[in-house]
Amino acid sequence: MRHLRYFMAVADLLNFHRAAERLDITQPGLSRQIQQLEYHLGTQLLLRNRREVRLTPAGAYLQEQLIPQLNRLENIFGQARRIGQGQAGEIRIGFLGSAMQEVIPRLLLELDSRYPDIRTSLEELSNQAQVRALLQERLDLGFVRLSDLPPDLEGCPVIRETFSLVVPEDHPFRGKSLGSIREFAGESFILFTPEYSPDYYRTVLSICEDAGFHPQVSHKSVHAHTIFKLVAAGLGVAIVPTSLQHGFQLKVRFLELSGIRQRAVLTAVWNRAHHSNALQHCIEHLRGSSPEP
Repeated sequence: MRHLRYFMAVADLLNFHRAAERLDITQPGLSRQIQQLEYHLGTQLLLRNRREVRLTPAGAYLQEQLIPQLNRLENIFGQARRIGQGQAGEIRIGFLGSAMQEVIPRLLLELDSRYPDIRTSLEELSNQAQVRALLQERLDLGFVRLSDLPPDLEGCPVIRETFSLVVPEDHPFRGKSLGSIREFAGESFILFTPEYSPDYYRTVLSICEDAGFHPQVSHKSVHAHTIFKLVAAGLGVAIVPTSLQHGFQLKVRFLELSGIRQRAVLTAVWNRAHHSNALQHCIEHLRGSSPEP
C-alpha cells in the first residue's frame, strides 16, 4: 500500500523532489520505494533523466487503474475506523411489541441523529426467543419483560410503569382508575400467553391474588391487538402495561391500577461478552435514560 501511494505521488507530480516533500520522506528513500515496486512488478513504471520524469505505458496504465481503487480503499479504511470507534456498524434489535409504543422509535431517532452511519435491523420476538438469540449472538440488543436474566446477559430497565385493566368501552364501571380489581373478580380475563411472557403471566396472577381471587382465563394471545379486539367484543377484560393504550383505535377503555404494588418493567438486554462499540454507544444512551427504581 505504501509503495502504491509513493508511486501515485510521483506519477501525479512527475518530480521526485516535490513528491518527496509531499510525502515527507527523503528523495533517495522515495527512489528506493519506486525501484522496489518496479522490481516486484517486473516492469519499469517511470522514465527518468536529469531533465524530466515520464510515465512508461505500464506506469500510465497503473496510475489510471489505481485512482478509483485507492479512493475505494480510503473509503473502506475510513469506514473500518468508524466501525472500530463505534461511529458506524449494525445493531440487530429484538423487541416485544410494547417496546414499539415509545422506546424503539425514540432510540432509533437518537441513533439516527448522533450516529447516522449506524444501521439497525428490527425483529419482533417473544422474551425467550430474544434470550436465545442474544446468547447465540444472532441479536445484539433485546427489549424484554423478564425479572431474571441468564448470567451471560446484562440489562437495564428502560420503562417502569403501572398496569391497567382494559374493559369494553360500554362497560358499566365509569371511573378512570382503580385502587383494586376485586370488583372484577367475576369477569373473564384475556391474557398474553404464559409461553410468550411467563413473567407477565405470573404478575397478572399475583395482581388478582393480592385482590383475593384467582382469575378465570377465557382466552390467551401473543398479540395486544387481538386481546383488545376480544375485550371490545365483550368477551372479557385484560390486564396490560398502561403504555399499550397508545396506538390502538379500538372501543376499549384503560383503567389504571394505580393502587397496586406491581409494576410493568421493560428491560434492555445484551450479551456481556459480545458487543461492538456501536452497541456500547447505544447502551450508554439507554443507561442514561433509565428510570429511577
